[in-house]
Amino acid sequence: MLGELGTASLAAGLACATLTALAWLRVALFGAPARPARLGAAATLAAAAVACALLETALLRHDFSVRFVAENGGRQVPVYYIVTSLWSALDGSLLLWLLVLAGYAALLARRRYPARLHAYAMVVVSAVTMLFFALSRFAANPFRGVDPVPVDGPGPNPLLQQHPAMGVHPPLLYAGYLGLVVPFALAVAAPLAGPEGRSWLRLARPWALSAWAALTAGIGLGAWWSYAVLGWGGYWAWDPVENASLLPWLTATAFLHTALGRAAGRAGWNTTLATASFILVLLGTFLTRSGAVASVHAFTDSPLGPMLLGLVLLAVVASTVATGRRTARPARRGAPVLSRPTAVLVNGVLLVTIAAVVLVGTIFPLLSTPLGGGRATVGPAYYQRTAVPLAVVVLLLAGVTPALRDRTRGPRRLVVPAGAALATVALVGSLSRPGLPALTAFGAAAFVLAGQAGQLVDRLRARRRVVGLAGVVAHVGIALVAVGVAGSSAYGRDTEGTIRTGESLWVAGVSVRLDGVERAAGDGGMTVRARLRLTEADGAERTVTPALRYHPARDATVTVPAIDTGPLRDTYVTLIAVAADSGSATVRLAVNPLVGLLWAGGALTTAGGLVAAVSAARARRRPSEPAGDRRPSEPAGDRRPAPVPAGDRRASSAAGDRPASSAAGDRRAPGVAGDDRPPGVAGDGRPSGVAGPGAAG
Repeated sequence: MLGELGTASLAAGLACATLTALAWLRVALFGAPARPARLGAAATLAAAAVACALLETALLRHDFSVRFVAENGGRQVPVYYIVTSLWSALDGSLLLWLLVLAGYAALLARRRYPARLHAYAMVVVSAVTMLFFALSRFAANPFRGVDPVPVDGPGPNPLLQQHPAMGVHPPLLYAGYLGLVVPFALAVAAPLAGPEGRSWLRLARPWALSAWAALTAGIGLGAWWSYAVLGWGGYWAWDPVENASLLPWLTATAFLHTALGRAAGRAGWNTTLATASFILVLLGTFLTRSGAVASVHAFTDSPLGPMLLGLVLLAVVASTVATGRRTARPARRGAPVLSRPTAVLVNGVLLVTIAAVVLVGTIFPLLSTPLGGGRATVGPAYYQRTAVPLAVVVLLLAGVTPALRDRTRGPRRLVVPAGAALATVALVGSLSRPGLPALTAFGAAAFVLAGQAGQLVDRLRARRRVVGLAGVVAHVGIALVAVGVAGSSAYGRDTEGTIRTGESLWVAGVSVRLDGVERAAGDGGMTVRARLRLTEADGAERTVTPALRYHPARDATVTVPAIDTGPLRDTYVTLIAVAADSGSATVRLAVNPLVGLLWAGGALTTAGGLVAAVSAARARRRPSEPAGDRRPSEPAGDRRPAPVPAGDRRASSAAGDRPASSAAGDRRAPGVAGDDRPPGVAGDGRPSGVAGPGAAG
């Protein structure tokens, strides 16, 4: 029964999304009333929510007549992981994807935007929603039946039953990925909307900030989860699926930095960044859900590959058309070479270059197979030699760019950061030999931290609003991430060995002594734990118990590492194997310095992005739209740019930048400016201060 209802809800969602796209097209072309289209977006969201609720009900009721439940449910699975198993496999995860996508469509439908721009953007988002509903209904339906009906299921992948992040990490990633559909839709719609389309950049910025913050949190949480669960002691392996999340983050970071700078006048560049970000989301979806790449994070082979690749190609065509129409406009006079707008533009180009380097390494194994010679592999060394040096340059730009705001005092503002960088390099180089990449990263991070400290002092002296500190917080977070990555990479040490009871293993002044091995049955499996006495260099002792957990339903064994966290370093202990006859254990012991800075930096960066997003949304609503957007939208047939009070002629200060005043003498409403700048962008083109990895700002 639940299976039939679920399939019906998917069919209803597909019908609603299709009708909604057509209704918005009528609004755009003929000025039809928008209310039916808005109701269609709400109905599409309701259908997605019902489908998710039905599958969750089937999982919780152990309805093994539903194939997805039979393959991923289990009576011995804890309730929390039964709930999260909705997105533990391909078909169910696509339902969560649909729910988030339909939620964004419903939110966008309620906005009070210029009528034609709004309608065309909704056509794009509704069409994307329709296509994913079609994929779920016809190619990845989780409600298909199974015969004969089993009495129990194997449960989700054992790796997905070990950490509470399973309930947060995928939804955060999806919120980040799919939030980028709105800037994509606005960018594609802008050339079709005529003069109204010139306001797309201002309207896209809060959506991009929110998506960027969610994606930052999702990537950081995923790295922490990997570190805590997989047992190899690292947090980033340059895995194809990990790279798939990094790619849109890089281009979205570039987009945020150029969206309100003088580069905002470069319409084609901004359109390219906005559309490329969502295209990379779709490409990552293809890599993750087609079985095209080998990854511990990827789903198995599925029939979705060709369809997802076709969706990527459709998005590329739409982006190419939109970019071509935008770049056909006359270019504005460029900024001086030594200026903040130029630095922001260079920063964006570097971020896109990093994305291109990572993309080549990610898809090269796919391209090498048709060329003959088997499937090639691209290891971490490739990325460390290519992407990492570029990231250090971007990090340095993050320290230089703020000083360029003031052309007269700018060079003097660089003295203290440069001194801090040189002192850091000299001190670290004299005390240890971390290697040139790590030493450069330490110096660049010190440069950024000192520069942002100066920015903080200036803002506090000027008594600027707290929200203006968002950019400072985000950039400080990125600098801390750089220190954490450089420190753990340069100074991390590990060893592996087989020890008997009473014997010890040593590395970097830390030792573990095997006190015994314990076995226990429970949770539908068997757990083997090693009791180890951990001794620090200062003589402090404690007991750690890494384990191996066997799941007979999946015939899989997973590691459960023991992590002893200190203020400056983690001690990471993994049980590799246990010999039943001799009682010996094979153990991996690792010391990972400064990893805590990585998690702290990720949290600060996310916090900065969230504050910036909230500030940008409030700044847009304040003059013309009440909180909550409760007023009815303007009539769809009115295609004139919406009048905005004079007080709304400032750019948002969401990411730590000063409000930019309107161009002198320009009293026209948003979207009517004679150039391609978004409304309210000042002639000096100050950009957002929201950070990416070492992003300028």
